[in-house]
Amino acid sequence: MGTEAKVKVFGPARSTCVARVLVCLEEVGAEYELVHVHLPAGDHKGPAHLARTPFGQVPAFQDGDLILFESRAISRYVLCKGASDLLREGSLAESAAVDAWLEAESHNFDKAMSAITFQCFVVPMFMGGTTDHKIVEENLEKLKVALRVYEERLSRSRYLAGDFISLADLSHCPMAHYLLASPCASVLDAYPRVKAWIDGMMDRPSVKKVMELMDAS
Repeated sequence: MGTEAKVKVFGPARSTCVARVLVCLEEVGAEYELVHVHLPAGDHKGPAHLARTPFGQVPAFQDGDLILFESRAISRYVLCKGASDLLREGSLAESAAVDAWLEAESHNFDKAMSAITFQCFVVPMFMGGTTDHKIVEENLEKLKVALRVYEERLSRSRYLAGDFISLADLSHCPMAHYLLASPCASVLDAYPRVKAWIDGMMDRPSVKKVMELMDAS
């Protein structure tokens, strides 16, 4: 994949969905171009971006004539094309487990963290507003439900889908990065296995590089 023409990722690196794709591109050593989309100016709702992603969100992804949207679908494409073992496609059972925990990440961890991140970072830093602590607390309780499940799961396997790291794990990294930087970071103290799991992933070279891009954008 690295010897081919650069693929394009449309969106700001600080977006967790964009960062998810970038981690996968780094994992397979792909050359890519990050094309900035200025969200405050509404570029994501303009005709050029809507032609790439009909829902007007980020990221959009282009590989030659192929255009994709939805970060987890893009991530799977990148890893599959790059022949990465992070999808565990050599085993039907392991691949299905990766898919199941990727769905769990999307519907549980990411959903709660999206609300927390919006209130803790987007509202005060980009909208000039005040964090609604009631919304943060409500979603922190939802997050704890996911963390309890993860803690139990990680008592039985090294990673979520089994004793192997996969996309289901790495998909958490962008939101986990913001969790660690938020006033809610201490929530992890009650879940030592989850904390160690997150810390281990954050030390991964691909993740380190993308988290630096998130912070710099």
